[in-house]
Formats: sequence, C-alpha cells, structure tokens
Amino acid sequence: MANVSHSRGDMSTHPDVSEMRTRYDRMLGGRDVALVDGPVFLVGLYCAVSPWILHYTVSQPALMTHNLIVGIAIGLLALGFTAAPARMYGLSWAMCALGIWMVVAPWIVGDSPDAGVIVNNIIIGALALILGLLCAGTAAKSVPKA
Repeated sequence: MANVSHSRGDMSTHPDVSEMRTRYDRMLGGRDVALVDGPVFLVGLYCAVSPWILHYTVSQPALMTHNLIVGIAIGLLALGFTAAPARMYGLSWAMCALGIWMVVAPWIVGDSPDAGVIVNNIIIGALALILGLLCAGTAAKSVPKA
C-alpha cells in the first residue's frame, strides 16, 4: 500500500512547489502593505462615529451626516482593499481625495464649526491622505513591468 499520509517536513521537496509559489504571489497581488488595510478601516470607522464621540450631533447636524457617509465610504474602500486588492488599489487616489475633502469639509459643510470639530476632521483627513498615498505607492510599485 502506498504511503499517502502527509508528513510535516520541508515543503521544498514538494513536486509542485514552484507552481504553488507562483500562484501564491499572483493571489497576493504583489501587496507590500497588507497591514495598511486595517488602519484604513479604523480611520473610516472613527470618521463615521466621531460626531457621537465628540458630541457635535446637535450643533453640526450636516457634518454629522457628512462624517457618517465619508466614514462608511472609507471603510468600504478598506474592505475592498482587503477583498480584491488587485482591483481596488487603483482606487487609492479616491482615498487621498476623501482625505483632502475631510480637511476642508468643516468650512464647506459645517456651520461655523468649533476648534474641536476642525481639529478632528483635519486629523482624520491627514490620516486618510497618508494611508491613501501609501496604498497608491504600493499599487504603483506592484504593477508588473512590461
């Protein structure tokens, strides 16, 4: 009878090791910053709930709705970066645009916002911009050269 049990030995002796490594690299999509997806999601989550954390739901109802919608959008981008990185990292520039928009939104969407609201949106926007640039840089770096 043939020995079909799998021993926990060195994988380099497997007959399909080179094909498996190629497939793994292709599936991973050349992603160098897989760890950026988590912080992007956390920034989106915080952006969505920040009006309730900083208690400006009554004083800035337009910004409350705005931050909720933009936070959900950032969170969905993060989930897309995780689920389909090869397709979604092209949208890294959208993340950068959302970050810039978060910085200017208190004056455009809000009604004479106080310093706490302004600082909150500037910090969220700066983090979104930085993480978007990291994702965009990775996407540009992982494009195969012809």
